[in-house]
This record gives sequence, C-alpha cells and structure tokens, in this order.
Amino acid sequence: MRLKGSVMTHDTSTALLEADGRADEGADSTPNVITACLVPEDRRMQFLPSKFGLVGMLRVEMSIYAWMQRLCPAYNGGHWNFIELSNDGGYMVPTGADTFDMSVDGNGFEGQVSADTAGLIATVFALNALIWQGLDKLNDKYEQLLEYIGHHPDRAVILRAID
Repeated sequence: MRLKGSVMTHDTSTALLEADGRADEGADSTPNVITACLVPEDRRMQFLPSKFGLVGMLRVEMSIYAWMQRLCPAYNGGHWNFIELSNDGGYMVPTGADTFDMSVDGNGFEGQVSADTAGLIATVFALNALIWQGLDKLNDKYEQLLEYIGHHPDRAVILRAID
C-alpha cells in the first residue's frame, strides 16, 4: 500500500496463467490500481446516497454499525469516516480507536485489527447480510469491495474474518 495524502493505493495487477502455470505472454501487464480516498467533510452528506441509493443508505449505515457492535463488543458507537474507492465502491471506518479487537462467532476468527480493517470487515458483513435479505442492488458494491480487499495489505486477516 502506498499512502499519498488521503489517497491509499493498492496494486491490483494480475497475471493470466496458462494451464501449465506459465504466464500468458499476451496478458496485459499494465497494473490496475484501486485508490481509496477519505471523503472530505463537505461531501459526507452525498456519499451514502451516491453509493447505496436514498432508500438503501439508511439500511446499509445502520447494518454496518450493528455488525461492528456484534463483531467488536467493546465498540460503543462514535464517528465514522467514509472511504470512496476508485472502482465506484466504498466503505466506512470507525474513528474511535486505532485498533479494534474483533471476533466472529461463525468461523472462530479472533484478532486485533486496524480501524481501516475493522471498517472493511464490518462493511462486508453488512452488505452480505443485506443482499441475503433481498437487496440485490448491493451486489455490485459488495463485489467492488471484495476486489479492493483482494489487494489490501491486510487481505489475509480480512479474508480469515469474513470466511
């Protein structure tokens, strides 16, 4: 991860492999980069409706808070930052602490994670739960977030938590 002011970037280049495991010589080797930018204060009110629609935004926001409480019992509310991804995705990050102790009852995950990682985990759980409740329009946002996570420096921890 490279940090440029309030922009984080993750290299998302992938190599196409032939059946024998060799790299495809014709594959495009130009790296794709997904950037994550902190939404400035003057754009906060537009962030949730732009990502999740007017109706979905309240359900998404409340679900993220609820999942954070469920995954991190010590979490007791607070201010959250909004993060916009260059692939049109987005997520929320709690600002109350630098790290959070999280546990997932369903898969046995337990660990201390950064606020950014905690926000990604809570947002993934929230989007997934809402999709299972029938909000299929969130599928693209879920996939965009997973694409970003796939190249995040804490991807191994995140994937263990959401498994």
